[in-house]
Amino acid sequence: MTIFPRNRRQSAAASAAVALVALATLAGTAAPASASAPTAAAVAAPATATPSALALPRPTGPYATGRDALLLTDHVRPDPWAPDAGPRRLSVTLHYPARPGTGGDPAPYMAEEEARLMLAQRGLDDPTWPGRVSAARTHARTAAAPAPGRFPLVVLSPGFGTPRATLTGLAEELASRGYVVASADHPYETTGMVLPDGRVLPCAACDAVDAQPDEAGRRKVLATVSTGRAADVSFLLDRLTGPRPAWRHARTIDPHRIGMAGHSIGGNAAASTMAADRRVDAGVNLDGMFFDPMSARGLGGRPFLMLGTEPDHGPGGGDATWDEGWTRLDGFKRWLTVRDSGHFTFTDTPEIGEQLGIVDPGAPLSAARSTAITRAYVTAFFDRSLRGRPARLLDGPSPAHPEVLFRRP
Repeated sequence: MTIFPRNRRQSAAASAAVALVALATLAGTAAPASASAPTAAAVAAPATATPSALALPRPTGPYATGRDALLLTDHVRPDPWAPDAGPRRLSVTLHYPARPGTGGDPAPYMAEEEARLMLAQRGLDDPTWPGRVSAARTHARTAAAPAPGRFPLVVLSPGFGTPRATLTGLAEELASRGYVVASADHPYETTGMVLPDGRVLPCAACDAVDAQPDEAGRRKVLATVSTGRAADVSFLLDRLTGPRPAWRHARTIDPHRIGMAGHSIGGNAAASTMAADRRVDAGVNLDGMFFDPMSARGLGGRPFLMLGTEPDHGPGGGDATWDEGWTRLDGFKRWLTVRDSGHFTFTDTPEIGEQLGIVDPGAPLSAARSTAITRAYVTAFFDRSLRGRPARLLDGPSPAHPEVLFRRP
């Protein structure tokens, strides 16, 4: 995915020197590629003196939303990417339906150092951007009292090399519609995970992928990432729904209604988790290659949604693992692709990027449409799968979302 910086004050000579940034999409890894000068059309008007604050779209559901955080340690399992660092740890954000008018201010989007490292990996080095991204306005309030009742749980897993914060918009939307949402950062698999004591865990798994001599080696490591995340999620479910839960509001979770969705390799991990853990009742893959192949035994009749880019993730497209995976799904299933979309369409990237003045000519779908489509189809799928509600949106093409194609190979 190529992105074009815009709204930067520059002379014609300076414009010719501005690098374009190519974001490679191998399993969601956003790695800088070769740079070239932008065309005149790619450079917009000069920036204003005071950039406006960034903000995520407001959730549309009937519930207020709360936000909490956990750092969980799996004392049984050493970290596979850094064995000398000790046991595996998960940094988890909880979004949940909350009582209106309770709680403090909305939490910042992500730690500034996490934002800096994420942007730097993508070749985006404007010194003002990490602070702006970190402070982007969210809508879930810290320390909010949970709404009464018990709610389905949805686990979210981000793309490889990408912080969990990039799925915040989807998490807030699901929470506003009556779900508890647990978004996990898998240590050493993101550009930088900041611990509560300020230490930053680097992406050792990224180094392991880069060290492979060929594509087959890289795919093998990425398959290990997916199955490792399945173990992470099983541990997370133990700590959220077991007899001694780690979260203070765990009573709001209905342990008999659990779903999982992920972007890129997080989507592969949703399938890997379902194959390994019967507690997960439904899964969503958002544009992720199945490096760990879909189980030949199927998923025990459990529902699964594949939502991806067009044409790369259409039948016979660039990713043959979707064709194979589709044939192995043995429950309710949908294969949807989205016109004019890009690999990061299903995350917060379009919203944040558009407000920073970044455009991707290879993915012209607007941020507003990206957000509306992702929210609508993921929510409809979980409403149907975890709540037994009608989901007409999944029955066929909708005039409200003409970009979405139903695939039945």
